[in-house]
Amino acid sequence: MNLADTESGRLLGALRALLAAKGIAAPEEIAERIALTDAATPAQGAAMVAKAWVDAEFRSLMLADGARAAESLGIPMRGMPPLGVLENTPDLHHLVVCTLCSCYPRAVLGYPPFWFKSTSFRARAVRDPRGVLAEFGLTLPETVTLRVVDSTADYRWMVLPMRPEGTEGWPEDRLASLVREGDMIGVTVPPVG
Repeated sequence: MNLADTESGRLLGALRALLAAKGIAAPEEIAERIALTDAATPAQGAAMVAKAWVDAEFRSLMLADGARAAESLGIPMRGMPPLGVLENTPDLHHLVVCTLCSCYPRAVLGYPPFWFKSTSFRARAVRDPRGVLAEFGLTLPETVTLRVVDSTADYRWMVLPMRPEGTEGWPEDRLASLVREGDMIGVTVPPVG
């Protein structure tokens, strides 16, 4: 993808023109960071999840330092906020929201879905998280603790969903095909294999 053909590229061009008019050169790091974000897709996060499902050492790294785990798979994280990874278990489910704007782990998931940025989702995810999940088709048993986690400009979060039953022995690429963007935010769970 050519950076100039993206919305970010056009905005970067406008920023450079404005700074040039004031005699200030735009740092190349800005262009590099925007280009990396434009290239990211949820498939990168899905690959991380699949690897964590089959590789215990990678899973430990991912839960300890999401950015370092991403970089070990060739996903550039330089200049990005730290990435935390929250593990869903049979007793605990995480829902990621940014209550102030739309802070999202773009380096590994790409641009946030339109609903993630909406005022309604942001407010309701905190006020009525089970109701929001039900709208996405996910009903958790009352015995499952639901934890809403606020993604911020200083620290981004993603979810390591539980591996679906019936996927034992599957290769990473097949497992990754099960993982959807919503699974890594916590509004859905991967389908049974």
